[in-house]
Amino acid sequence: TKFIKLGDKEIEYDPKFRLFLQTKMANPHYTPEIQAQTTLVNFTVTEDGLEDQILALVVSEERPDLEQQKGELMRQQNEFMIKLKKLEDELLHTLSNAKQETMLDDTALIENLETTKATSIEIAEKVKEAQITEKSINAAREIYRPVATRSSMLYFLMNSLCFIHSMYQFSLRAFLTVFYKAMRSACKSDDVKARVEILIEDITFATYSFVSLGLFETHKIMFVAQMTIQIMSREGKLPADEVEFLLKGPQEFGQDNPLSDWLSDNCWSLVLALTQVNDTFTKLAQDIEGSSKRWKEWADCESPEDEKMPQEWKNKTDLQKLCIIRSMRPDRVQHAMVNFIRENMGRKYTDPLPYSFAETYKEMDKSTPIFFMLSPGVDPLKDVEAYARKLGFTYANEKFKEVSLGQGQEPAAEDALEKTAKNGGFVFLANVHLMQKWLAKLEKMMEKIATDEETHKDFRLFLSAEPHGNPSISSVPAGIVQQCITVTNEAPRGMKANMLRAINKFNNEFLESCTKGNEFKTILFTLCFFHGTLLERRKFGSQGYAGGSYPFSEGDLTISADILLNYLEGNARIPWEDLRYLFGEIVYGGHIGNDYDRRLVSTYLDVLVNPQLLEDIDLCGGFPCPPPSSHEKYIEYIHEMLPAESPKMFGLHPNAEIGSLTEQSNTMLSTLFELQPKDAAAGEGVSRETIVKQKLEDILDQLSPNFDMMDMLDRVEVRTPYIFVCLQECERMNILLSTIRKSLEELDLGLKGDLTINEEMEILMNSLAAERVPEKWEKVAYPSLKGLAAWLVDLRERVEQLQGWSSELSLPRSVWLPGLFNPQSFLTAILQTTARKNEWPLDSMIINSEVTKKFVADITAPPREGAYVHGLFLEGARWDTKQNCLKDPFLKELYPEVPVMFLKAVTSDKAETRDIYHCPAYKTKQRGPTFVWEFTLKTRVPESVWILGGVCLLLAND
Repeated sequence: TKFIKLGDKEIEYDPKFRLFLQTKMANPHYTPEIQAQTTLVNFTVTEDGLEDQILALVVSEERPDLEQQKGELMRQQNEFMIKLKKLEDELLHTLSNAKQETMLDDTALIENLETTKATSIEIAEKVKEAQITEKSINAAREIYRPVATRSSMLYFLMNSLCFIHSMYQFSLRAFLTVFYKAMRSACKSDDVKARVEILIEDITFATYSFVSLGLFETHKIMFVAQMTIQIMSREGKLPADEVEFLLKGPQEFGQDNPLSDWLSDNCWSLVLALTQVNDTFTKLAQDIEGSSKRWKEWADCESPEDEKMPQEWKNKTDLQKLCIIRSMRPDRVQHAMVNFIRENMGRKYTDPLPYSFAETYKEMDKSTPIFFMLSPGVDPLKDVEAYARKLGFTYANEKFKEVSLGQGQEPAAEDALEKTAKNGGFVFLANVHLMQKWLAKLEKMMEKIATDEETHKDFRLFLSAEPHGNPSISSVPAGIVQQCITVTNEAPRGMKANMLRAINKFNNEFLESCTKGNEFKTILFTLCFFHGTLLERRKFGSQGYAGGSYPFSEGDLTISADILLNYLEGNARIPWEDLRYLFGEIVYGGHIGNDYDRRLVSTYLDVLVNPQLLEDIDLCGGFPCPPPSSHEKYIEYIHEMLPAESPKMFGLHPNAEIGSLTEQSNTMLSTLFELQPKDAAAGEGVSRETIVKQKLEDILDQLSPNFDMMDMLDRVEVRTPYIFVCLQECERMNILLSTIRKSLEELDLGLKGDLTINEEMEILMNSLAAERVPEKWEKVAYPSLKGLAAWLVDLRERVEQLQGWSSELSLPRSVWLPGLFNPQSFLTAILQTTARKNEWPLDSMIINSEVTKKFVADITAPPREGAYVHGLFLEGARWDTKQNCLKDPFLKELYPEVPVMFLKAVTSDKAETRDIYHCPAYKTKQRGPTFVWEFTLKTRVPESVWILGGVCLLLAND
């Protein structure tokens, strides 16, 4: 048994550090400010505490003599204390029993006093010697402190990944296994400092490799970026204010954008905010404006992160360049981050890590299972079966057992575990996430098998499960995942990979199974293209699918293929319409809950599955449908003829990729900000409370007073539908303003010490410090994706519109539709006003929308009928004022503004139907749950072009 010291406590642990024997230790030495805490078995520790513990492990591995000496010293000191205590007790006992009048004559008592005194002096001398020896030992141990510091940081970084996805669970035991393996395989060196550097690098890369094995591709860049930022920040290489800007992306408003012809307003606000970060960036906005042409050329590059920046900015640090790219080309931040990691950590941290089941198998043993996180297109069972056969474990000799979990399969799984644990072999439990109630018992069985000495040495357990659709919900208990090595092996992405997987579902026998062979093969190949298109379109986010990502699977494709075979065999002529309905509305449409996504899928089928398919049409630009062929020929055709993947392949504009990359970058940076230690979030020299206090005062100073509802009601003569809308909007604004004011005033009192800071105040502080709209405000506000600064500017503009409307209580000359809490109520008011005037039934009326050639400054008065509205943006298209119709947008113009729209209520029989695109409007880029209305926009091309392009109107472009 060994001991290590943590604060003023000693902790007992076994030599392998497998299990802490101390039940619990209070540690007042570490302040509550250190937020990152974890549990080691039943023992809570902080990062600094774990560092001390790992230092003991490093020294015991590298310099066991030092640890042995330290252990001897601690044991000696313990013996000294015990001896002194024993002498003190004996002395006190003797004194208490001695008679006062004969005390000086008590020879035994005097001898005992002399012995105690001599022993005490002797022990004091030995303690002094031990302290000198301990100092020299500690000095020698401190050489290895950097290894412990890095290792502790890496473990807590691993544990923070559960905030990204709840399935990312890593135990201390797993980390220490990686830690020891890296130490023992590291190159030896007689130079202690060189050895320390080698250990740090090897442990870091080993941890990165181990963790990456269990991460989804989209999260690997987040993990290595966080690791890089943490390492470089602790080494003093990254200024905290620059890191904060990179991750938060604050915006500065108040100055007009002089470069609006090539730089968006959002980017300009980021540039202005960057100029205030520190002296390095003070002249950035001035230089960009002064050398606009050179900066435009740089910003227009396909990969600006690989090009030299204009002027002296090309000599800035990697982080400073990253901040500029964050401001001017947010869509390239992920690529720039990869370059940043490669430059500072090495190429091996950015190159893909090869996956080999054989290598992963070497890491497991009878007490360490492998847990596969399932992803579409990957079947880990095949790899396990193949490797088991090499070892002689088969179904035939009962050394390989596979149980697909489902209702009633618990006894079979338990029997397989018990028998194989006793006799040896492989057990594969598939889809364990389907048996939520049984998983607690499975966890206990796994723990028992892992600790039972009678478990066969050849026993190996494999588990698989699908992660929950909500990353914050774990489909498998953490206790199970932490016992395992997690493997997330995703299928290759891209249209080509999807098509190859699709066509590989059908062999030559199936291709030749239909009597209408040519038609069957052609439509089947088109179905494979259609299936791949639906899968790959998901990467474009809300522009790909308004209702979110749908779980289309290979089962949908095979079912569609069987339907195709049956319908071709059962009909003399090809039932095109029936096939499109079954594929689009039943099979694939069964996953879809959004009407506009259902329309999208049906449009794809209208374009692809029709009689022209049997002639000569392109499935997409430059990819004609091949003639009927064999399975091998189809594989060859896909490899040779499928064009390079681009948004146009899916019917989208190239801007869709820019928007998608920007969204991915923003998600990555916001996640990284959430993972930062809270004590580092405020930057250097300024406390978090000071920042929050200043921000709180600024908001309160600018906050508008509530609307006087009683005064408004007194001034109302006739309650028209428009007046009702105005009153409702003012009431809702009052609720929002009151909520903001009350919460900020309470927090102000809390910061002054007049109130106790509660959990609600703490959440508000975190939001203000992070430039994020507090959740409490959002609940009574309106859907918005803006940061706090932009949200407050937007709030003031909304209040100004309502102030103007409520002062005169008459319809504004043009209504800023995005400035309303409930824009649907205003659109309904247009219908109600016209219906009352003409005595038409409300349910037989629609709104006819006409895009004018005017902007809001050109409008002087409201129309006699209907209303003018402004403030809408298009995504996926632009409005051509000359031709008065939809057109493809200009490159990099993601959200062009729409001129003022004239909305007029008409009866449904007078609705325009020719050359019209029925365009959905949403409150935010999130689409789906923020749907507002469907407007009709004129077009000179088929409506299918805009449907496939994901074109919509937005009430907010950020």
